[in-house]
Amino acid sequence: MAEKIEPPKTQKAFLSRKTEDLRQRRLKAMESGSPDREKAQKAQGKLLARERIELLLDDDSFEEVDLLVEKRSREFGLDKKNLPADGVVTGFGRINGRSVCVYSQDFTVMGGSLGLAHAMKICKIMDLAIEAGVPVIGLCDSGGARIQEGVESLGGYAEIFYRNVQASGAVPQISAILGPCAGGAVYSPALTDFVFMIDGTSHMFITGPDVIRNATGESCDFESLGGAQTHSERSGVCHFTAGSEHDCFRQIRELLEYLPQNCHEKPASAMPSDDPHRKSEMLDAIAEMAANKPYKMHDVIWELADGHQFFEVHRAFAKNIVVGFIRLGGETVGVVANNPSVLSGALDINASEKGARFVRFCDAFSIPILTLVDVPGYWPGVEQEWGGIIRRGAKLLYSYCQATVPKVTVVIRKAYGGAYDVMSSKHIRGDLNYAWPCAEIAVMGPQGAVDIIFKSEIKAAADPVKKRAELIADYTAKFASPYQAAQHGYVDEVIQAAETRPKIIRAFHFLRNKKVTGVKKKHGNIPL
Repeated sequence: MAEKIEPPKTQKAFLSRKTEDLRQRRLKAMESGSPDREKAQKAQGKLLARERIELLLDDDSFEEVDLLVEKRSREFGLDKKNLPADGVVTGFGRINGRSVCVYSQDFTVMGGSLGLAHAMKICKIMDLAIEAGVPVIGLCDSGGARIQEGVESLGGYAEIFYRNVQASGAVPQISAILGPCAGGAVYSPALTDFVFMIDGTSHMFITGPDVIRNATGESCDFESLGGAQTHSERSGVCHFTAGSEHDCFRQIRELLEYLPQNCHEKPASAMPSDDPHRKSEMLDAIAEMAANKPYKMHDVIWELADGHQFFEVHRAFAKNIVVGFIRLGGETVGVVANNPSVLSGALDINASEKGARFVRFCDAFSIPILTLVDVPGYWPGVEQEWGGIIRRGAKLLYSYCQATVPKVTVVIRKAYGGAYDVMSSKHIRGDLNYAWPCAEIAVMGPQGAVDIIFKSEIKAAADPVKKRAELIADYTAKFASPYQAAQHGYVDEVIQAAETRPKIIRAFHFLRNKKVTGVKKKHGNIPL
């Protein structure tokens, strides 16, 4: 038996000192800015940076990176300041057993301001996320650039922006705005895939209320200028709102369940929680409703989804189009659907951009797309034309044409004009296109078409009202139905509404190994 070798007492003492030195350095780096700032953070209902990571990630899964990084600048009194971890905690861990990278800005350390070392920590964890092929989550709580570091701070932001673009379409990027996010700091979240905000706590803006007041004379406060409600309902910057940080992290964990780790993988399958052959009497009832009676498209989506579960994205923005994730037979599917209860489901500028961004995300991450169509056309008006509906509305068309993932389309009711083409029609390479018997596929509604085509006949008739009604009925029977489109192969099958769920599950199952080889080029030029 080998003799146990004990290190000399002097060496043991030396090792003990080294271990204690490491422990003290770690403890110092893990401090907050100060007890007073910690109390102020808590008083606002905000968690500390490390508490947020602990709450977001699986228990005991966080591995910190760059704990001992220190500030680089010594100007303007920074040499006398202790900035633990330079105001940001970075590392990797797990969510529901899956690896993720995360950074959490610490507002108690100089207001979470971004200096060069702070930025380089974020850049390193983003680089690791891209190389490892895992999602990256940013917990943002920062007053903006660290003025004392000047152009180095601005350079740090630009380094982050560059990596946001490199990561785009490679790994999912999620931003949670948990406090202020001002100036250049807003561009990184804007470049990520999904933005979360907290009601009453989160604020995003390029310039604050005081600067706006001095520059333009406009009066506003933080909430109306850049609060969660403003950005979720008006600007569309925010995809999800939460009532608390706990609720925000719960939603992030739920969102990740629908997403793959990276662009080379498909979303993980779940054990099917619902009968794939389930039919729906409710869908038949909707199909039998009068054509001018509105309904909620959400009711259709819930009926189709496994377990009636729908994870909606951008819920409060551009409500005339609905987007989000469901499972069909246990597989993740992205849904894009017109909502006839808002603006009759017509496409306007905001709806087009909302739909386009979602379609592009799904295509980047191999998520099949289900399109539910009930669209009377593009929303008319001077404001829409001056706002660029031609250019901006074309974004949705471009996104669908570019998407190569499996695409299944169901025409629920109206599909008129150019909007019929745009909503994943067969002509722009929808893979399998279905229609309910009540579907109306035409250039325009029967009333408008008759008024144009038969204007002279109606005027010359003995009873113009009766004549117009007869012509509308005849036009509806001939053209405002799915059968002319089916005769030309533009609709693959006219299906009973109740059978929609089993039909689309089988369609997506058939298309699961779809491969498309596009035209070789650097990239297209989307009408931005």
